[in-house]
Amino acid sequence: MATTAGGPGSWSENILQYFLRNNQITTEDGAQITWYHAANQKAQMNEALKSTAHMIEADVLLPSEGSDHGQPIMAHPPETSSDNTLQEWLTEVTKSNKGIKLDFKSLAAVEPAMMLLENVKKRLKRPVWINADILPGPNGSSRVVDAKPFIDTVTSFFPDVTFSLGWTTGWHPEKVNEGYSWTMVKEMECICNELSQPVTFPVRAALVRQSCSQFLWLLKKSNRYSLTIWTGKNDNYSIEDLLCIRDYFDKKQVFYDILEPQNCEFKQAIGIKVNL
Repeated sequence: MATTAGGPGSWSENILQYFLRNNQITTEDGAQITWYHAANQKAQMNEALKSTAHMIEADVLLPSEGSDHGQPIMAHPPETSSDNTLQEWLTEVTKSNKGIKLDFKSLAAVEPAMMLLENVKKRLKRPVWINADILPGPNGSSRVVDAKPFIDTVTSFFPDVTFSLGWTTGWHPEKVNEGYSWTMVKEMECICNELSQPVTFPVRAALVRQSCSQFLWLLKKSNRYSLTIWTGKNDNYSIEDLLCIRDYFDKKQVFYDILEPQNCEFKQAIGIKVNL
């Protein structure tokens, strides 16, 4: 049985409703939400906090050695060190009104990170997204975060969090890249239909156009579901691909966490003012 997102201030509050309520967007359109990606090091975190971005995304891992052993830090593999711990990151981000998305590449960091989040829960009255790739996707590696322990650990602390659950993917410029197959999408739905909180599916822009039927089917399965379109640094895709995605899906159900210059071009093409 599908349930809607949580009420005002809950971690499962729909981000469109949250930012509308705070007068930071003007309509329920996922393309109005802006993102700051990889706000891991202190310099990037501080830049993100000063920026106009609505959502700050950062990566959490557990260092294998050194003085921070056992303390989650903010870094994206292959980086394994950082000048920023999760505790320090949360201290600064809780002073803002920005939504947060934390990305996990391994199970080891999840429980210690949830314990730190628990300490600041009263100060985080906003949407919180917890992300991991839990299934292999198109050209993706099998190095996924094990779905059941990941979901169980997060929900044991925070049953009202928003999940961002994706597939590992690859993209190759020299060959035809397959999209997300029916098998991949149905396997994800099998996992997510058991959940009660909102789930967004991060999907790679260069692979979505050939998978529109699959994702339309998936989004129709529950009003808790949405897509977050993301892009790899060297991916080759067109603004027309993004416009096709926008035409195909409900504007409330698709978010765009894409890189420049395509982000500006896309926003201009659909009539959304860009703050530079």
